[in-house]
Amino acid sequence: MRTMALAGWVCMLAALSSLTFAVAHNHSVETETHHVSAGHLLLLTCHLLVAAHGANVTWSRAGRLELPGGAEVRDRLLWFLPVQASHNGTYTCEIRDETRSLKLNFGVSVSTGQCPDPPENISVPQGVRGGLPCKQKEIFRLNKTRSIRWMKDCRPVEPISVDESGYLRLPVASEEDGGKYTCLVDISLDGRKYTAARSIQLTIKRDLTDAVLAKPEVMFPRRQVVVVEVGKAAELKCLAYIGFGEDPDIVMYWTVDGKFVEEYEGLVESWKYTHNRGRVYGLSTLSISKVLPLFLNVSIHCNIMNRVGRNAGLVLLQEADHSKFYTSVAFCLTAVFATLALAATSLFFKVEVLLTYRKLLRHFYKQAPDGKIYDGYVSVLCPDTLSSAETVNFALRILPGELEKKHGYSLYIRGRDDCPGDAFHEVIAATVRQCRRLIIILSADPKSLAEGTTEEASTQCDDRSQLCYEQKIGLYDALTQNEPRVILLEIGGPVDYSRLPESLRYYKRKQGALKWKPASLGTHNFAKSHSDRRFWKNLRYRMPSVPAGRLQTVV
Repeated sequence: MRTMALAGWVCMLAALSSLTFAVAHNHSVETETHHVSAGHLLLLTCHLLVAAHGANVTWSRAGRLELPGGAEVRDRLLWFLPVQASHNGTYTCEIRDETRSLKLNFGVSVSTGQCPDPPENISVPQGVRGGLPCKQKEIFRLNKTRSIRWMKDCRPVEPISVDESGYLRLPVASEEDGGKYTCLVDISLDGRKYTAARSIQLTIKRDLTDAVLAKPEVMFPRRQVVVVEVGKAAELKCLAYIGFGEDPDIVMYWTVDGKFVEEYEGLVESWKYTHNRGRVYGLSTLSISKVLPLFLNVSIHCNIMNRVGRNAGLVLLQEADHSKFYTSVAFCLTAVFATLALAATSLFFKVEVLLTYRKLLRHFYKQAPDGKIYDGYVSVLCPDTLSSAETVNFALRILPGELEKKHGYSLYIRGRDDCPGDAFHEVIAATVRQCRRLIIILSADPKSLAEGTTEEASTQCDDRSQLCYEQKIGLYDALTQNEPRVILLEIGGPVDYSRLPESLRYYKRKQGALKWKPASLGTHNFAKSHSDRRFWKNLRYRMPSVPAGRLQTVV
């Protein structure tokens, strides 16, 4: 049974295919008649047929391949250069390929006068803006320089605007605008000027019953969600398209949860006509004096209807969600406080943060060659006049014991690392420039000040002390080349900077000084221990990083 059914379907499909092939094999279609005026240019094309690949196109008139004079075939198009009265008749375009033969018939109706007869009629309602197409596509496809003119009843007319395709935009239509409009295209071909023309009859409708009335359509709201505040006023808008004229039978109204607004207190509706580009719309407003909870999440419809039909738009009211706002505010405040806390942490604990960072990365840190031998040059002002044993003890024992033995720094200390017999000035100048930091130890004892006291003391320092020279060299390089960087250490109490050189006062104002207070004999409390740790951390903070390859026994 299934085999017989299948065979039946195959036979039916074969019959349909044969029928389709027969139709396609020899098919003729009657097309529109072209109304033209004698003396104008006319082009006839086979439309989609000319796009067939490898097809042969022939033109004939009344079954004869011989065309009248002034008519010729170019690129599969039939040209009339120009149209003559003898060209009146029917022309056939036939396209053939290996499997089929298709024909298109064209009627050519030639008239006298500048403006041909209109082949079509376009109606525009009175009071509406409209436009007319030129319909000269074959001419425009030539891509030649052309000019476009419009005439009404064969008299020149000034259009509002004409685009590149010749489309004529008209003002608001009145009864006087009706008539025959002709689009004329002037074009140059083969060194001669031709004009192609096509006419359209424009009719202005005075009886607007059919033109004005249309099925109303709500433009907005379609399905709109409106966020409102409970207890506050709200206003809803509804815009609906009506047609081309005001209709006395049109009705616009609102419903809330299926009930008319008159059943609720505080609801007032109103509507009015509004016009836009010749079209008429209805604009309705629903005013809510106080949004009640019963208005939330229920269907609120804007309804419009006339004799043709009806339409409705939907609105849903939702209460504003303040939790998102509060969450956003809380998030912003948290972010601000976190940023401030991070900034404060970085400010107050920047020393610990940097030292920890160096400690974590020291095994991966590879110090780039910079031509330096020492991490710091230790200079005491002025060592030959020191009156305090604590200053000497700090410079020669405490400082190297902390920086060199515990943290692996390399220091050059005059009196410990210099060799007797070296050229004084050359050795100091070369050594200072081989150090990354210049550590200047300042004593609180006024007798230890080398410059700024008296001329005799300054002369004595220049003659007898190498420290004044090394400070001048180091400070000069630091000021002019920004290296070595200067670290000021105050020993034993406050230092009178007014008696020191301006360069030292500058660094005191710029970066301050670290203060070291020697411990009293027999005393070593928690506060002193904490002060010492903070001093050494601040000093290491100002010192350069130390690669992991050096000896380090960090406590």
